[in-house]
Amino acid sequence: MDLRNVAIIAHVDHGKTTLVDELLKQSGAFRANQAVAERAMDSNDLERERGITILAKATSVEWKGTRINIVDTPGHADFGAEVERILSMVDGVVLLVDAAEGPMPQTKFVTSKALALGLRPIVVLNKVDKPDAEPDRALDEVFDLFSALDADEDQLDFPHLYASGRSGWCDAELDGPRKNLDALFNLIVNHVPEPKQLKKRDDDFTMLAVTLGADPFVGRMLTGRVESGKLKVGQTVQSISRIGQKIEQFRVTKIQAFRGLHLQDIEEAEAGDIVSIAGMTKTTVADTICALAVDEPLEAQPIDPPTITVTFGINDSPLAGRDGKKVQSRVIRERLHKEAETNVAIRIKDTPGGEAFEVSGRGELQMGVLIENMRREGFELSISRPQVIMREEDGVTMEPVEEATIDVDDEYTGAVIEKLTGARKGELVEMKPAGAGKTRIIAHVPSRGLIGYHGEFLTDTRGTGVLNRVFHGWTPHKGPIPGRRAGVLISMENGEAVAYALWNLEERGKMMIGAQAPVYTGMIIGEHSRENDLEVNPLKGKKLTNVRASGTDEAVRLTTPITLSLEEAIAYINDDELVEVTPNAIRLRKRHLDPHERKRAARGA
Repeated sequence: MDLRNVAIIAHVDHGKTTLVDELLKQSGAFRANQAVAERAMDSNDLERERGITILAKATSVEWKGTRINIVDTPGHADFGAEVERILSMVDGVVLLVDAAEGPMPQTKFVTSKALALGLRPIVVLNKVDKPDAEPDRALDEVFDLFSALDADEDQLDFPHLYASGRSGWCDAELDGPRKNLDALFNLIVNHVPEPKQLKKRDDDFTMLAVTLGADPFVGRMLTGRVESGKLKVGQTVQSISRIGQKIEQFRVTKIQAFRGLHLQDIEEAEAGDIVSIAGMTKTTVADTICALAVDEPLEAQPIDPPTITVTFGINDSPLAGRDGKKVQSRVIRERLHKEAETNVAIRIKDTPGGEAFEVSGRGELQMGVLIENMRREGFELSISRPQVIMREEDGVTMEPVEEATIDVDDEYTGAVIEKLTGARKGELVEMKPAGAGKTRIIAHVPSRGLIGYHGEFLTDTRGTGVLNRVFHGWTPHKGPIPGRRAGVLISMENGEAVAYALWNLEERGKMMIGAQAPVYTGMIIGEHSRENDLEVNPLKGKKLTNVRASGTDEAVRLTTPITLSLEEAIAYINDDELVEVTPNAIRLRKRHLDPHERKRAARGA
């Protein structure tokens, strides 16, 4: 059977996973009466909730005698390590672009990686049936993007199609029949070359491990593309690290290949196949699995370095241990090192004392997803404010810069530009109309300036703005950047918050807790209306007398408290504050609680 390996690239919410759903349906991967969940490739709970692809996943369809292995890549740069590794397994890419929005920052990030590998793209203009779609403009912007990314002549001479992934059609012409996805299937078969590895079927077996998974019955499973030779179940092979060190020899206990949405056991894998194998104990991502006669490892794609670091510590608040079962530093360390094993973009470093760990990664979203997964597993953590990682070049301190692409209503452009280019030390790169009364602003802003900005941005744009960001490069340090301006309201007592007390405190600022919420000394319960922090008593009840008079017994009506998401809470805090994360709660508190005060608070809370 002929073979094609292709990756699908798209910005967040441009319809990539929905299009893969239709490819699976129309290729006959499902039975006619089979119940299939929407966005079938998003297998992770967080992916379904947030509508984004976090983990790269592979599937396989058959089309007129050709097996097409399709790899669904993450659309967010924070998960870029998945992208860089996964692109080394394919021979072509399908670039999916929203016909209304055009190419966006995450599209640019992943596409630059694909073009650098020499992959020839197929461009699909999706959602052309939307009322605000401008496919011709979007196509011109894609060509300009490829030119800016130094694409060669073959890559610039790309074929393009018009599609609606939700409706399940794709045509070469905008006014085509709009019936099915045959045009896309045929173009993949005709435009994407067959794996060059097919010519190496008779060589010694080699394979580069790209993703690591776990099966409860067979243990660790490594996925990758067979670069040369054949592999049979029961064969003894070895693994070699990126720097040429031999790691282990092991017997292959299982080989699985992607067939539709499922992994299917096979007896033999050939060059060009994308497969998962089991049997190893130490081998991990980026290692080469090969025959015993092979001495040299395969070249692994370099991974971009992390740009931010967050400190994970034990939860030592007075409310610790009430929600989660996993609270010890030893258990947290094991979980973080397990994550670093599968996610090569993350670095773990122990701090002096051993009760906290510095976790470095690509961005706030990546950290937020890791913390969210851990709290769902029963962990309790205290999380510090993200710190940007600096580096030295020729004696000059360099800091990471991100490219922020902002779509905002015309009336709010002034406020957004003033915030980005003023205190946050950004540089305006481009500003152009985006249609429908909106303006697109592109600016290069230090990563430090964007930490904690999103909430302020939504306030400035009345919730209508869209902000996307992607790592751009390094620049000399731009000096101090002010953090959050508002102070916070800090509880000075332990117990349960009283509605009457919160009602009286509303004139001091915005509340972050409701009535009956447990509080303790040092816990942040709201945002002060001024710049200084203020200690308040949320337990102060109304003094009762036996005299009743009309007008004095006012009804207590509380304003709905601010509810911060995990990422918003991490970005909101200052350096002297922490986020307390448990399976059922996200709380903010001051970093330093006096040990005696902590014991007293634990008794009272």
